[in-house]
Amino acid sequence: MRLSNDTLAGVPASVARPAYDRAAVSAGVVHLGIGAFHRAHQAAVFEAALASGDLRWGVIGVSLRSASVRDQMNPQDGLYTLLVREGEKQTPQIMGVVQRVLVAPEDPEAVVAALASPDTHLVTLTITEKGYCLDRKSGRLMAEDPDVAADLAGLERPRTAAGFLVAALARRRAEGLSPLSILSCDNLPHNGALLKGAVLAMAEAHDPALATWIAENCTFPATMIDRIVPATTDEDIDGLAGLIGVEDRAMVKAEPFLQWVIEDSFAGERPDFAGLGVQLTGAVAPWEEAKLRLLNGAHSAIAYLGGLAGDQFVHEFVGTAQGLLFVERLWDEVVPTLDPPTGLDIAAYRRELMARFANSALQHRTRQIAMDGSQKLPQRLLAPLDAVHGQRASFTAVALAVAAWVRWQAGTTDAGESFTVDDPAAAALADALRGAESPRARVVAALGVLGYTPDTSVLDAVTAHLGHLETSGARAVIAAFLGETA
Repeated sequence: MRLSNDTLAGVPASVARPAYDRAAVSAGVVHLGIGAFHRAHQAAVFEAALASGDLRWGVIGVSLRSASVRDQMNPQDGLYTLLVREGEKQTPQIMGVVQRVLVAPEDPEAVVAALASPDTHLVTLTITEKGYCLDRKSGRLMAEDPDVAADLAGLERPRTAAGFLVAALARRRAEGLSPLSILSCDNLPHNGALLKGAVLAMAEAHDPALATWIAENCTFPATMIDRIVPATTDEDIDGLAGLIGVEDRAMVKAEPFLQWVIEDSFAGERPDFAGLGVQLTGAVAPWEEAKLRLLNGAHSAIAYLGGLAGDQFVHEFVGTAQGLLFVERLWDEVVPTLDPPTGLDIAAYRRELMARFANSALQHRTRQIAMDGSQKLPQRLLAPLDAVHGQRASFTAVALAVAAWVRWQAGTTDAGESFTVDDPAAAALADALRGAESPRARVVAALGVLGYTPDTSVLDAVTAHLGHLETSGARAVIAAFLGETA
């Protein structure tokens, strides 16, 4: 028996559920990229807005690729469970915020119509770093990408996020509707500016006057988002069924912590974000940088070093004295490069992050974090590496994390287990590494695919770590590193 409007009455009364009239909700938000993260993060905030009595903030979800979320949620009337886990405690909440889910390749017109609806005021995006189709070095749209090229040629059936937004904004302008506030919620530095640049470039290719209207009227607030949302497993679904009495194929699980920082720049209506616990600020960048370098940078280091060593989950890595101490040393190197905003206590933030990493109830898989490394490494590890090096300080721990990413591209753990490198640049990385016969050549080749040329001292450090990783394995290298720096 699946969760649905008809079966909701049979769910135990102790389980929180919508107390508002779902039929009275209007969809003020269109979300592009309706995966687990959105349903556990931004959707939770909009759910709270509905629960407060402001029924303007239902969500229309859009999948730009797969029909899987639509197929999970439609049989459940859009209902799903957010299961918050901490230690032995599990708190389920049934969410009613998602009104419907559209699959863009199946019906692109429906997506454009939703974005162009008079009810829509906000657009949010979680399409992952690669979903923006931006060149890593210039930040510009990759015109050679087939989907981008198709949208630049015509927007009758858009394919990309920028294409859908421009098609919808053209319609809103033509019909005299209000402009939109469009919020990128992905882990990209200056995500608002990057999204704005992509949208304006797409608009300029079709109608310079439209590009001017968008630039003058729409806003693209920068954001910083934070919540650990591991992938849902069949075991999670079975466990939840035992807890609430019905099967929920659309469930998501998350930690208790949720943070959303938004640049206070909106084109029109918005929820009472401040009243919902969202932080509005004039400058997101310091928050964003701290999160990328401390949380995300450590996560990537844990994913590659822990994954090579055989740790399936984040908590396993920091559950050892060596793993915990390595993360602390990594943070020691990176913290001096930060300019923390008022209100962010770095020492307290570090303690909080470590406690979150140690939450074994999340079952946060290292291989989930390791995905799409070519898109994540520049902002998570290479930017802080450059910053630490620029301060003429020690960058040994950051260099080891980068070396672990290079070693990961071999597709084998230290125990010899084979795995598939899940990365949009996997083929390019494999080609580049195929003829690289020395650790130094492998570092140059792999980083070259990212468009990154390391300074000689950085290259020497990453090369030395890679050679040790290849001969001794991650655990031995971490132990040696800690011994050398103790």
